[in-house]
Order: sequence, then structure tokens, then C-alpha cells
Amino acid sequence: MLTIQALANLGADTREGLGRCLNNEAFYLRLVNMALDDGGYDKLESALNAGDAQSAFEAAHALKGVLGNLSLTPLYTPVAELTELLRQGKTEGSLELLGQLKAALSEFRALR
Repeated sequence: MLTIQALANLGADTREGLGRCLNNEAFYLRLVNMALDDGGYDKLESALNAGDAQSAFEAAHALKGVLGNLSLTPLYTPVAELTELLRQGKTEGSLELLGQLKAALSEFRALR
């Protein structure tokens, strides 16, 4: 079950994320659920597989904002690294970071 404690156990900074949601737990959890279903993950993976660094950057950058605002650190960290790599037009190492992101995403989605 998706709870504040379960998110914290996976490494999310729930105190910070809740603070951005005026400490409204229901609102925060609703936003987290929406973030876990964001279509940007598929866009990012498709763009990386196609070698489209610009589209991958745009998807990663959008995810970075969402995940950062919710303080979902285990998801934010690899996507932030991907964003900076892609910002420079580089794709070396991007599939490894994508793998880290997908593994963390699976863990978070399993909470539901």
C-alpha cells in the first residue's frame, strides 16, 4: 500500500515532499500516484532507444521537475543525471541510468 512510511522506506524525502503540499498527506499521495504513472518514462525510454537525445532530454527534464518537487529521491537521482548527460547531447551511459530509473520505478509502483 502506498503510504508516507512506505515511500520513506524506499528513500523518498517525504517530509520535504509533504511540505511542498502544505502537509496534506492525501494530496501528496495522489500526486505521487500520478507521477508513478507519468507517460514521460515511456517517452524517455523510446527516445533513448531511438538515439534521439533531444527528445530524451525533454522527457528527462520534465520528469526531473515532477520527481524533484515530490522529493522521490531514488527516482529523481538517475533522472537528474540523465538530464545533465542529455543536456550536453551525450548518450553514453544513458541506458545504465535508465535501468536504475526503471528498477526504482518498479519498487515504487509495487507499493500500490
